[in-house]
Amino acid sequence: MFKTNAGHIARMLTIAGSDSGGGAGIQADLKTAHQFAVYGMSAITAITAQNTLGVQGVFPLSPDAILQQLTSIADDLGFDAVKTGMLGDAAAIYTIASFLTERATCPIVVDPVMVAKGGTPLLDPADVKAVIEHLLPVATIITPNAPEASALTGIDVQSLADCKAAAVRIAEHGPQMVVVKGGHIATDIAERELSVDVVYANGTFTYFAAPRLQTAKTHGTGCTFSSAIASCLARGMEPLAAIAAAKAFIHRAILEARNWDVGHGHGPTDHSVQPVFTANIAPGMFYLFDGEQWLERNDIA
Repeated sequence: MFKTNAGHIARMLTIAGSDSGGGAGIQADLKTAHQFAVYGMSAITAITAQNTLGVQGVFPLSPDAILQQLTSIADDLGFDAVKTGMLGDAAAIYTIASFLTERATCPIVVDPVMVAKGGTPLLDPADVKAVIEHLLPVATIITPNAPEASALTGIDVQSLADCKAAAVRIAEHGPQMVVVKGGHIATDIAERELSVDVVYANGTFTYFAAPRLQTAKTHGTGCTFSSAIASCLARGMEPLAAIAAAKAFIHRAILEARNWDVGHGHGPTDHSVQPVFTANIAPGMFYLFDGEQWLERNDIA
């Protein structure tokens, strides 16, 4: 396990739902933390019955049950970074945001989970307001995909320009850094189909791109990406370097699982791939991952 500069094992807390199929939720988060040599802990917000074909049942935990888990962890184990995922409803969101305001003195990564990979809603549209009002102000980094960015802003996010506009609007609610993921956006740059994540902070846009992979093995990609960022932050990495490592990790995880025979629908990714770390990430640049390393490619932006 990785030791921080303070001399203790790096610790990441995930606050999210449980995925019985193992590909998303806290299962994906804890697998990812382990792969980054970070000690993972979990506060479960809901139990789901799901597999690669879809979600068959959702059983939310009460705010009191969530708070007791969080308090138990904070009172003894502590944490160096927090990641939130599926949270349930407005009451749970308020409870979690209040806890983080009072007890968290570390980076907080918010993955605003709203819909499962198969299309099942995991957050009532009426509760999106609670995310905006209570969770966004405490977020260090927020990682919406295009549909989530649309729900948070009212912007129909269909292009890179829309991603940029949505990122600016989301940042107005308090997050220090916004990552609008490009998995749902068709992007052809320099005659290459790329998945481009748009990062916005302090008035500057930075871009992280990787070749788009044509595969159904994408279950839990958002969970894995956000927990990889949180794990890197727990290790003490700078935010942009953490995002780069997370993007490289999920690209490799999707690639290595492309021939798996796990499930019959949207299959899980391979959390056993090795992370790729780089310190040479500067804001305002366009970076392309070639499968092994990040290349500065402002010529194709």
